[in-house]
Amino acid sequence: MTPRRALGIAAMGLVTPLGSGAEAVARVLFEGSRAGLAARDDLCPGRSVWVGQVTAALPPSPPQAAAYDCRNNRMMLGALSQIREDIDIAIDRYGTTRVGIVLGTSTGGMSEQEDARQHRMRTGNWPAGSHYRQWEMGALSEYAALALGIGGPAYVIATACSASAKVFASGRRLIEAGVCDSVVVGGADTLCRLTAAGFSSLEAISPSPCNPFSRNRDGINIGEGAAAFLLTRGDAPVQLLGSGECSDAHHISAPHPEGRGAHQAMRLALDDAALHPDDVAYINLHGTGTPLNDVMEAKAIAALFNPSTPCSSTKAMIGHALGAAGACEAAFTWLTLNPAFNPHNRLPPHLWDGLSDPALPALHLTRAGESYEVRDGRAAMLSNSFAFGGNNVALAFGRGYTL
Repeated sequence: MTPRRALGIAAMGLVTPLGSGAEAVARVLFEGSRAGLAARDDLCPGRSVWVGQVTAALPPSPPQAAAYDCRNNRMMLGALSQIREDIDIAIDRYGTTRVGIVLGTSTGGMSEQEDARQHRMRTGNWPAGSHYRQWEMGALSEYAALALGIGGPAYVIATACSASAKVFASGRRLIEAGVCDSVVVGGADTLCRLTAAGFSSLEAISPSPCNPFSRNRDGINIGEGAAAFLLTRGDAPVQLLGSGECSDAHHISAPHPEGRGAHQAMRLALDDAALHPDDVAYINLHGTGTPLNDVMEAKAIAALFNPSTPCSSTKAMIGHALGAAGACEAAFTWLTLNPAFNPHNRLPPHLWDGLSDPALPALHLTRAGESYEVRDGRAAMLSNSFAFGGNNVALAFGRGYTL
């Protein structure tokens, strides 16, 4: 496979349970924190569940996008607002129709829809201000385009937990095809009762903070968040080196037990970026904490990488943000690679009980204070996102590579 040209990731904004903004999140990411996790008893009937929740204040919707107003869209706007200056520069340079926007989500405005339906059941009427545009899945990019004044392609990817990782590959294709000169990518998801109850019915929710790759792992914590990036052909502190996408379609909800799809996605990403497995300084694991996901991912990584390759799951800090997980974890990888926010090359620690599962291949799970090696001014990392239906994505990011 002939490697494609890398793209620069000129700017990044994020809103997560760890905080809002690159500087605030970087301060806690490399220490390791579960402060963003909390027990809630209002999301799942009959039980309390641990979730990763955003507490940062969110910006109001601008008048031109008021019909789309909902928490999910405002959370996305919170991340976009942090890179608004860079987006405006791209619009001024290329023109509004030459800048695109591709975002991922899986819940959209579901929380508002749940409240609106309950109101209608009680009163027979929809609450004032309710509109389908607040709830529909594709509204996220329409809302963002209106808020930012973007006139190029604007669409949403909704492939569950890989949605906001796939946006990088889609945005890259828009630039390579000559449709756009720059593309805003990212994603957002917010907590709602539907996903909490749905994953509970699958017996996939942990009753305590999640414990990825432990022998005691027993499920996920659902989370929420948003992250946004600006892809460009120009130089940038962090680069998108490659991507690997596949769909093994093993099962509607369970991954392939041997991790064939995960292995294929990572292999494709390495080939696309012209990287050898030994070039990878760190892997951000999908690492949900469920019995099936962790064993298949461990097998896939062990089959491809050296056992000394550092890995960690950041879902132990923020929960599983579903449609926003890929973007939030790409943001953490961006922070890890960016010397402006991580001058000592520290790695996000893997938070767990330290009790390894003998049924899993041994991985090098990072501890607080570990750092990665920069070779000849360059470093490369992978970020994994695996979704229902075997919809798998691996992204290769780097610093110091020639664009």
